Amino acid sequence: MLVPTQSVAATTEEPQPGTEVTISPVDLDGPTISTVEVTVKNTDEQRLHHLKVTFAGPTGWAVEPPVREVKGTLGTGAEAATTFRIQVPEMRPGFMTRTFTATATYQGGDGLGTATATRVQKTGEPLPNIQAAFNNVAITDESNTLPGNYDGEGNSFSAQKLADVGLTPGAQVDALGAKLTWPNVPAGTKNNVSSAGQAIALNGNGSKLVFLGSGVGSGAAGNATVYYTDGTTTTGWFGFPNWSFAPADAHGATLIKSTDGRNRPDGYGNAGIAYRIFANSIPLDPAKTVELVVLPANGTVHVFDVAIAP
Repeated sequence: MLVPTQSVAATTEEPQPGTEVTISPVDLDGPTISTVEVTVKNTDEQRLHHLKVTFAGPTGWAVEPPVREVKGTLGTGAEAATTFRIQVPEMRPGFMTRTFTATATYQGGDGLGTATATRVQKTGEPLPNIQAAFNNVAITDESNTLPGNYDGEGNSFSAQKLADVGLTPGAQVDALGAKLTWPNVPAGTKNNVSSAGQAIALNGNGSKLVFLGSGVGSGAAGNATVYYTDGTTTTGWFGFPNWSFAPADAHGATLIKSTDGRNRPDGYGNAGIAYRIFANSIPLDPAKTVELVVLPANGTVHVFDVAIAP
């Protein structure tokens, strides 16, 4: 049986001053009971005592025991290791992230009284590119509008009107410092991503990650998480205005193109009304190499392409 790849993304939190908490790797090849070790180290000059450690995994994963008490004291540089058993369910296909948290409470030491560590492990592989994530038909030909369903009501962008403003299949789109590509697929086929937490592979370094898209409704926004090759992550919030009528700078977006009218199930219509494409971005750590991005879990955010701005 093939087992999906497991890899670890380290926490992006800054280390706690004086007290360090670390979590050992968790065996995610379930169903199984995994043993996890949590280590607490006192790096302060004062002795640490009355130490208790709690450990938790994803919602619904049983941990035994939920809390462990450590007898005695820890001098400078001393460590205490505690073990927990966690019930791991059967591994699901596709890319997944699992978050584990350990919290130490204590007296003495650095005097803060608490220190926390978070471990994020990922399983499976991301989709190889944005096209592999396409799950929605946002563009149709005016001669055949029925395949379109960009907004859940059977409406879509007109391929002819997009071509009038330079958005033809495979066209380069310069936006917010990035070079993006308009979907290079025929009209009437899946040509954008209705965001639902899809993980998409990327590669490169830059100052920001740029998304090309548009929204449905007023709440087309959410968090995207970037994974770097060193295992760390950053999370950024972005969104798009509704494809028509909403302010063009809603959610901090930038208007890229406006088209005249749209395709409806009964053909082209709504001439004189602008239906629009936008760009928005989230910051990156330019010193690190991007490995993948996880899109927002909000289906009203529609993405046509994503690229790194150097």
